[in-house]
Amino acid sequence: MIRVLLAEDQHIIRGALAALLGLEPDLEIVAAVDSGDAALSAALVHRPDVAVLDIDMPGALDGLAAAAELRERLPGCRTLMLTRHGKPGHLRRALGAQVDGFLLKTAPPEDLVAGIRAVMAGRRVLDPSLAVTAWNLADNPLTPQEADVLRLAASGADAAEIATRLFLGAGTVRNYLTAIVAKLNARNRTDAVRIATEAGWI
Repeated sequence: MIRVLLAEDQHIIRGALAALLGLEPDLEIVAAVDSGDAALSAALVHRPDVAVLDIDMPGALDGLAAAAELRERLPGCRTLMLTRHGKPGHLRRALGAQVDGFLLKTAPPEDLVAGIRAVMAGRRVLDPSLAVTAWNLADNPLTPQEADVLRLAASGADAAEIATRLFLGAGTVRNYLTAIVAKLNARNRTDAVRIATEAGWI
């Protein structure tokens, strides 16, 4: 019997997935929760074999952060991520968190069941429609300092505030922002934030 934890913030979807998986003779739903924080707490109590986690959940931990915590605190638990869309940034973070599987919510139900069994058997699972995205993930062109500057800019900090927080000159920060916009082939700073966020670079 494979013990499964399910984390999905939308009640109807969570209920439907729990009912679907519960029909399988070798799967047992040990917990069904609505956030990454609850997933971590429930996993430490129920010690599931596989955690099926939605990426976009409310709370301090989204699905990917919960997966990374589970890997650290419950290394025997396999993680299978679910998402509505295969954004390169999500996929990059999932690979960085060393999750065992990544499926789109639009996949047929039998793919989810097969994915759970596959990760339990020690195999990696990637939705076929995401294979090209995974193959084409570009390397981050930003230096660590540039990423820090852009991360602060994304939070709404102006050049003077960024300079203070990173112990840089305001002119240096403006130079970094100009270089970042050019490197990312962005139209402006806002566009650079969007590009870097979607790519998972900040």
